[in-house]
Amino acid sequence: MAFIADSLKRVKPSPTLAVTDKARALKAAGRNVIGLGAGEPDFDTPDNIKQAAIKAIESGRAAKYTAVDGIPELKAAIARKFKRENGLDYKPSQIVVGTGGKQVLYNAFMATLNPGDEVIIPAPYWVSYPDMVLLAGGEPVSIVAPAEQGFKIKPEALEKAITPRTKWFLLNSPSNPTGAAYTRAEVKALTDVLLRHPHVWVMTDDIYEHLIYDDFEFFTPAQVEPKLYDRTLTINGMSKAYCMTGWRIGYAGGPEPLIKAMTMIQSQSTSNPAAVSQWASVEALEGPQDFIAKHNKVFKERRDLCVSMLNQANGIKCPKPEGAFYVYPSCAGTIGKTAPSGKKIATDEDFVTELLEAEGVAVVQGTAFGLGPAFRISYAVATADLEDACRRIQRFCGNLK
Repeated sequence: MAFIADSLKRVKPSPTLAVTDKARALKAAGRNVIGLGAGEPDFDTPDNIKQAAIKAIESGRAAKYTAVDGIPELKAAIARKFKRENGLDYKPSQIVVGTGGKQVLYNAFMATLNPGDEVIIPAPYWVSYPDMVLLAGGEPVSIVAPAEQGFKIKPEALEKAITPRTKWFLLNSPSNPTGAAYTRAEVKALTDVLLRHPHVWVMTDDIYEHLIYDDFEFFTPAQVEPKLYDRTLTINGMSKAYCMTGWRIGYAGGPEPLIKAMTMIQSQSTSNPAAVSQWASVEALEGPQDFIAKHNKVFKERRDLCVSMLNQANGIKCPKPEGAFYVYPSCAGTIGKTAPSGKKIATDEDFVTELLEAEGVAVVQGTAFGLGPAFRISYAVATADLEDACRRIQRFCGNLK
């Protein structure tokens, strides 16, 4: 349609949302479907956070516009969080609050990318990263990190990918979709490369920071290499660890001129994030944190269940991730086989389509994340449902000929 902007030809709809929508439609039609496509915790928002929101509504504080970049109380709480947990010092003028981490990422790209600017993105990657870069006029450059490397890129590959047009290096650890997380030494190896290229800025998506297992320790690049502080944007949010996906609060700390530019973009698009969500987020960051460890214990049990059961399925190989709530199994061993429907499985998209049709299990194909043949499972669902889904996957793979 000629009326629609040409820039939209550069992007595609989110495959994760497409899978969730398809599963929802099958459920509405009466099918027994287990959806493992959505990346959101199945735990409810903790009560103290909900009570803070109710209090904000009752007091009238949630009824008015706030500053575009967030209320002072939340920015102060974020500054304390960065100092306490990451050893990073940010003034309120170096912090911006947006409607979810996704908007913060988008605003950063919109504020900095010129046509032809390159953004290096390790693959597998969250599906939205490349499309946001494309919408902002930039060019995504992916570095593939296969399962044999733990889904983590090597410093030599980063060095090779950097060109004079590179604007950003984007790191997501722990990762969506693989759950892979970089150790301090692995982060240091990457920051050593970046120190040699002063024109490259660093964007970190730390949204899964607290979702880590087996005594893994989280480190963010500006914490590991303070010399990168002045060209690093450290992004985080309330969605995952605090079970607040629907509240839509993300935030970032970074150099003041960049934060100012991102705030200007936001002022001309959404304006301030919802006031009630901001007040709830103050309580989330400042209140009790003990529920995170309790949730992580359950997530770890689900991860181990998933890895064990999937590795018992014919043609599936599932590595054990360090964090987040995803596993990213290879389905290479099923390619070329025939599904119960009679259709030959030629791609991972065929695999997930046939799995949904035959067994009512919704997962997302790996090619959507930049590396296949594989699929992503979110284990942020009830344990009984997860076990049932893994049993169905085993049965489906066992029925392939």
